[in-house]
Amino acid sequence: MEWTADVSSGQWLRDRLDTPWRGTIHDAVPRGYPAYARIFHPATRDRPVGRPWPPLPYGAHRREWDAFQQADVQIDVERVGWAQTAAAIGTAFHPLAQWQALVAPAVVVEHEDGPRDGDGWRYGEPVQGELDADLLARVSGVLVAHTGTPDRGAVALWEGWGDLVGHLGVTPSRAFLQMASDGGPARDDAHDALLARSIRDPLNDAFRKPTWQPGILSDDISRGPRLSLPGRDNVLFQGDLAEFTAPDWPLHVPWRDRAAEEHGFPPSAHSPSLVWPADRAWVLVSEVDWDSTIVAGSADLVDALCATEGIEALPVPADASLLWDADAVNR
Repeated sequence: MEWTADVSSGQWLRDRLDTPWRGTIHDAVPRGYPAYARIFHPATRDRPVGRPWPPLPYGAHRREWDAFQQADVQIDVERVGWAQTAAAIGTAFHPLAQWQALVAPAVVVEHEDGPRDGDGWRYGEPVQGELDADLLARVSGVLVAHTGTPDRGAVALWEGWGDLVGHLGVTPSRAFLQMASDGGPARDDAHDALLARSIRDPLNDAFRKPTWQPGILSDDISRGPRLSLPGRDNVLFQGDLAEFTAPDWPLHVPWRDRAAEEHGFPPSAHSPSLVWPADRAWVLVSEVDWDSTIVAGSADLVDALCATEGIEALPVPADASLLWDADAVNR
């Protein structure tokens, strides 16, 4: 996979996207394909081992929460799908389900903690805009079997991820703070405050001269041309799409976050925002504001995605809406 300055290979997408946006999948997913699949991003859930969560609201139960934290309770954490979540909470899983409507009956106190089911599981929201690395690998295994050009394709990455590209500014793209571990030196509050000011200082930033702040990608790529689509500018790459069929694909892409690894984080890379093969047999779109990924392609491809173990997907119609209020079933 390598960067390309020739963004003309993605211009065909512009003609198939809605401008201005109309609130359907075609704000980000091209029209003109026979079928569309919605891949639901998995969520997570957790619960204490051997005891329940303390009650809510926090303000009325501070003692219980303080005691809970001091007890160093073991917490079970697991990935959970939308269908499993709906079954646990008593709502309906369907092609146009929206997460907030799906879990609404399990909300204990609005804006405090996650929804909880009758078995004590607390639910976290699905990640927006990205597929987990192992899930993308599983999806890619299906995709490459439905194109005549699996070794030639394009990958677009939204430039808006704050750490991805360099920019002219007075603050860095991101910063790494190292906290003391248990048993280590006590935290110095004054030093923490100094670190916070060094990252962002609104009073003095207004008088600072902007300088180049590097990102994950090289300066040449950061300053290079973008594939401009309605509402989103993207950095474009090209190469063998079969590379994404391996779960360790983040180790081999040009946007691997090596700076984070140097600070002790595990290897990682942003999931592609768009992927399509040279023959345009399909397009995968992970729109940054969606908790689902849409694949446009043939009916056979959509059927294969929906039937593959480990992928939670359902067919959706053209012009489907994924807006927060689109779930008419779970209202």
